[in-house]
Amino acid sequence: MTGTLFIVAAPSGAGKTSLTRALLAGDPNLLLSVSYTSRAPRPNEIDGVHYHFVSRDEFEAMIARGEFFEHAVVHGDLKGTSRTVVEQALTSGRDVLLEIDWQGARTVRAQMPDAVGIFILPPSREELERRLRTRASDSEATIRRRLADAHADLAHATEFDYTIVNDNFDAALEQLREIVTGCREGCALPAQDHSALLARLLNST
Repeated sequence: MTGTLFIVAAPSGAGKTSLTRALLAGDPNLLLSVSYTSRAPRPNEIDGVHYHFVSRDEFEAMIARGEFFEHAVVHGDLKGTSRTVVEQALTSGRDVLLEIDWQGARTVRAQMPDAVGIFILPPSREELERRLRTRASDSEATIRRRLADAHADLAHATEFDYTIVNDNFDAALEQLREIVTGCREGCALPAQDHSALLARLLNST
């Protein structure tokens, strides 16, 4: 039996990483595909855990060798997903989680239409900015760029099967778990309509 591929995307600061880490911690049957990136590690980031950190030259060589399932430029840096890791895990029956951006999600779903796309929304633009600043690991210029990029990210939220508002962390995590469980059991949950919130976010970013 082939595993299910779950794709989780969000604008930077929406809480995607915190939610996926909590989901993975309670679900041993779900494998995180650790992405490759050409950017330098942030404080407390561990190579092979948060990302595989490689130079831009090595990343480009990996592209040339066809080693990526998907790759894209995200916030000025290259990010990509290992083709071998994903395909081997799915073939063995493991479910796989990809934590990627909308560009990568579009590329993956063109190859695997059955992949389940989940987009994490912040409750407001103000909260998104607050979270980015609380993180205290990025420069002011980087924060401004991420806020500007958030509009492009949010504009593609409707391409995903599900949207979750990360206002209350525990509630958002429970929704994420329910989506994964439902898809595994063949009884997918109905998608919630967050179009009004999305319109507000797009008008304020």
